[in-house]
Amino acid sequence: MKLASWNVNGLRAVATKGSLADYLCNNRPDILCLQEVKAKQNQIDFTFDGYSLILNSAVRAGYSGTGFLVSNEWLGDRDINELVMPDIPTDIADKYQLAQDSFGDANQEGRVFVLDVGNFYLATVYTPNSKGDLTRLQLRDKQWDPAFLEYMARLRQDKPVIFCGDLNVAATEIDLANPKQNVGKHGFTDEERRGFANFLTGGFVDSFRYIHGEITDKYTWWTHWARARERNVGWRIDYFMVDERIADEIQQANIIDKQLGSDHCPIELVIK
Repeated sequence: MKLASWNVNGLRAVATKGSLADYLCNNRPDILCLQEVKAKQNQIDFTFDGYSLILNSAVRAGYSGTGFLVSNEWLGDRDINELVMPDIPTDIADKYQLAQDSFGDANQEGRVFVLDVGNFYLATVYTPNSKGDLTRLQLRDKQWDPAFLEYMARLRQDKPVIFCGDLNVAATEIDLANPKQNVGKHGFTDEERRGFANFLTGGFVDSFRYIHGEITDKYTWWTHWARARERNVGWRIDYFMVDERIADEIQQANIIDKQLGSDHCPIELVIK
């Protein structure tokens, strides 16, 4: 089974460019997990041959949001609406006070979407950015990261879990081109990196590192400034995190860094 994940930075924009159709045609994932779709379902006036689209949109228009593009061949006669679960459950969101954030209720931003694949749950997540001035670092450290991990742990009680998406953190120094200049800045704070480390101790493996070890110069996001992508001055902040109980089923974990259309590139996971 081939799974893919892509922060498209605007679903309508990447579709209009033709980039998303090109990716689907050339790579044919069974399921493509989307982040930062910035659209509601009723705003989508296009289709993708062989795929069904379902979104979990933010309450706020043109912001955030996640979704799935699911191969109709895989879907078969199942109703996709009966296979998905949007957002973090209310009891967990309330426990960690996700609504108590000056920027807005993080659980109304369409940031988590779970698909029941059958043998496992597949979650796509668009983790809140802690902001350049770190105004959302408290949310990340004390609220969002622990709430999301608790939700994944709850799902794991039923069956294995794979989650993927833009986690908005470079886990280690080899996950960004200029670590020394970025220590303490958003995406590379001790708090955010600790949140990622908790995923590893919480029963998940970073599939890319599991397959490729400490390979360097592999990134998934590049700023638009100073020809960063052309020079490969980037960050690896998009991940497939696989339940350690099925880690030995991982066959491939790839970064499709030649695919244009967004400031992020797609990543892929092939699993038995």
